[in-house]
Amino acid sequence: MESKTLTETTVPSHDETETESAEFEKNQERYQALISTFPHEKGWRPKEPLIEYGGYWWIQPLLEGCLHAQEFFQARPNDFLVCSYPKTGTTWLKALTFAIANRSRFDDSSNPLLKRNPHEFVPYIEIDFPFFPEVDVLNDKGNTLFSTHIPFELLPDSVVKSGCKMVYIWRDPKDSFISMWTFLHKERSELGPISNLEESFDMFCRGLIAYGPYLDHVLNYWKAYQESPDRILFLKYETMRADPLPYVKKLAEFMGYGFTEEEEKKGIVEKVVNLCSFETLKNLEANKGEKEREDRAAVFANSAYFRKGKVGDWSNYLTPEMAARIDGIMEEKFKATGLLEHCK
Repeated sequence: MESKTLTETTVPSHDETETESAEFEKNQERYQALISTFPHEKGWRPKEPLIEYGGYWWIQPLLEGCLHAQEFFQARPNDFLVCSYPKTGTTWLKALTFAIANRSRFDDSSNPLLKRNPHEFVPYIEIDFPFFPEVDVLNDKGNTLFSTHIPFELLPDSVVKSGCKMVYIWRDPKDSFISMWTFLHKERSELGPISNLEESFDMFCRGLIAYGPYLDHVLNYWKAYQESPDRILFLKYETMRADPLPYVKKLAEFMGYGFTEEEEKKGIVEKVVNLCSFETLKNLEANKGEKEREDRAAVFANSAYFRKGKVGDWSNYLTPEMAARIDGIMEEKFKATGLLEHCK
């Protein structure tokens, strides 16, 4: 599909938040008019259609935010992007990147991750940046951590041109699907109920899901990693969960915050791993019950981001036939790419 692109404009830096807020509101009608011309399909909720743009599917607010980020987000060379498809380990990776980059500023008891959700510290360029430019982290000129679910081919030009580094994490599509399906049930939405498991799974397999097709999303970040391994770190959730320590050290080194020999002797790496572990974060008061993030309105309670975090939970939901279907699609999509071998 040929994507329509926005007219190139002169853009402000991403710390001019007042301008940005006005820019998004000023341009929202233009985005909506453009989006109305794109193909629409039935979505996972009755009143929330999927919209095709750039070879991927979107829901309306995310696509508006993506178009705004493409037009106005200005990455700097020292920025660092946490890139992922939803429900593949994003919250964990945000916590790790924040803890790594800020470990000299806080001790064990004062780290902000103990009091607030990781999503408050690593803002999405297609969600926070357009819709909530007033949040503290976007007003902090010293902040260099950002995140996105935008497919690689549709990232803002400034991300590519700036030379800033990125980390990408992916996960077994069976667990990713179950995590997404259960997560969406927790959304405070007035757009109708989520489709049943079988229908949602069929749509997922056909790529009909926000930010999907999932496997294309993974594959194109993999290709970008192969072309620029100095700019992109490519991680697999299951591999990291099995033995996080070496990957956390690798991530820190890649970010430019490598652990010193003295820090390793003092067990600082283990402290970062433990602080950011699923078990630690899930059991914090900030991430329990109906507590919400402190910096802006949200459609999910903080607890929605911490369900099980387990590898293989899909087996409690999917039939062997369903599993075989998605595994077959993945093997076909990834064959001869080297991706599956890299992640063993």
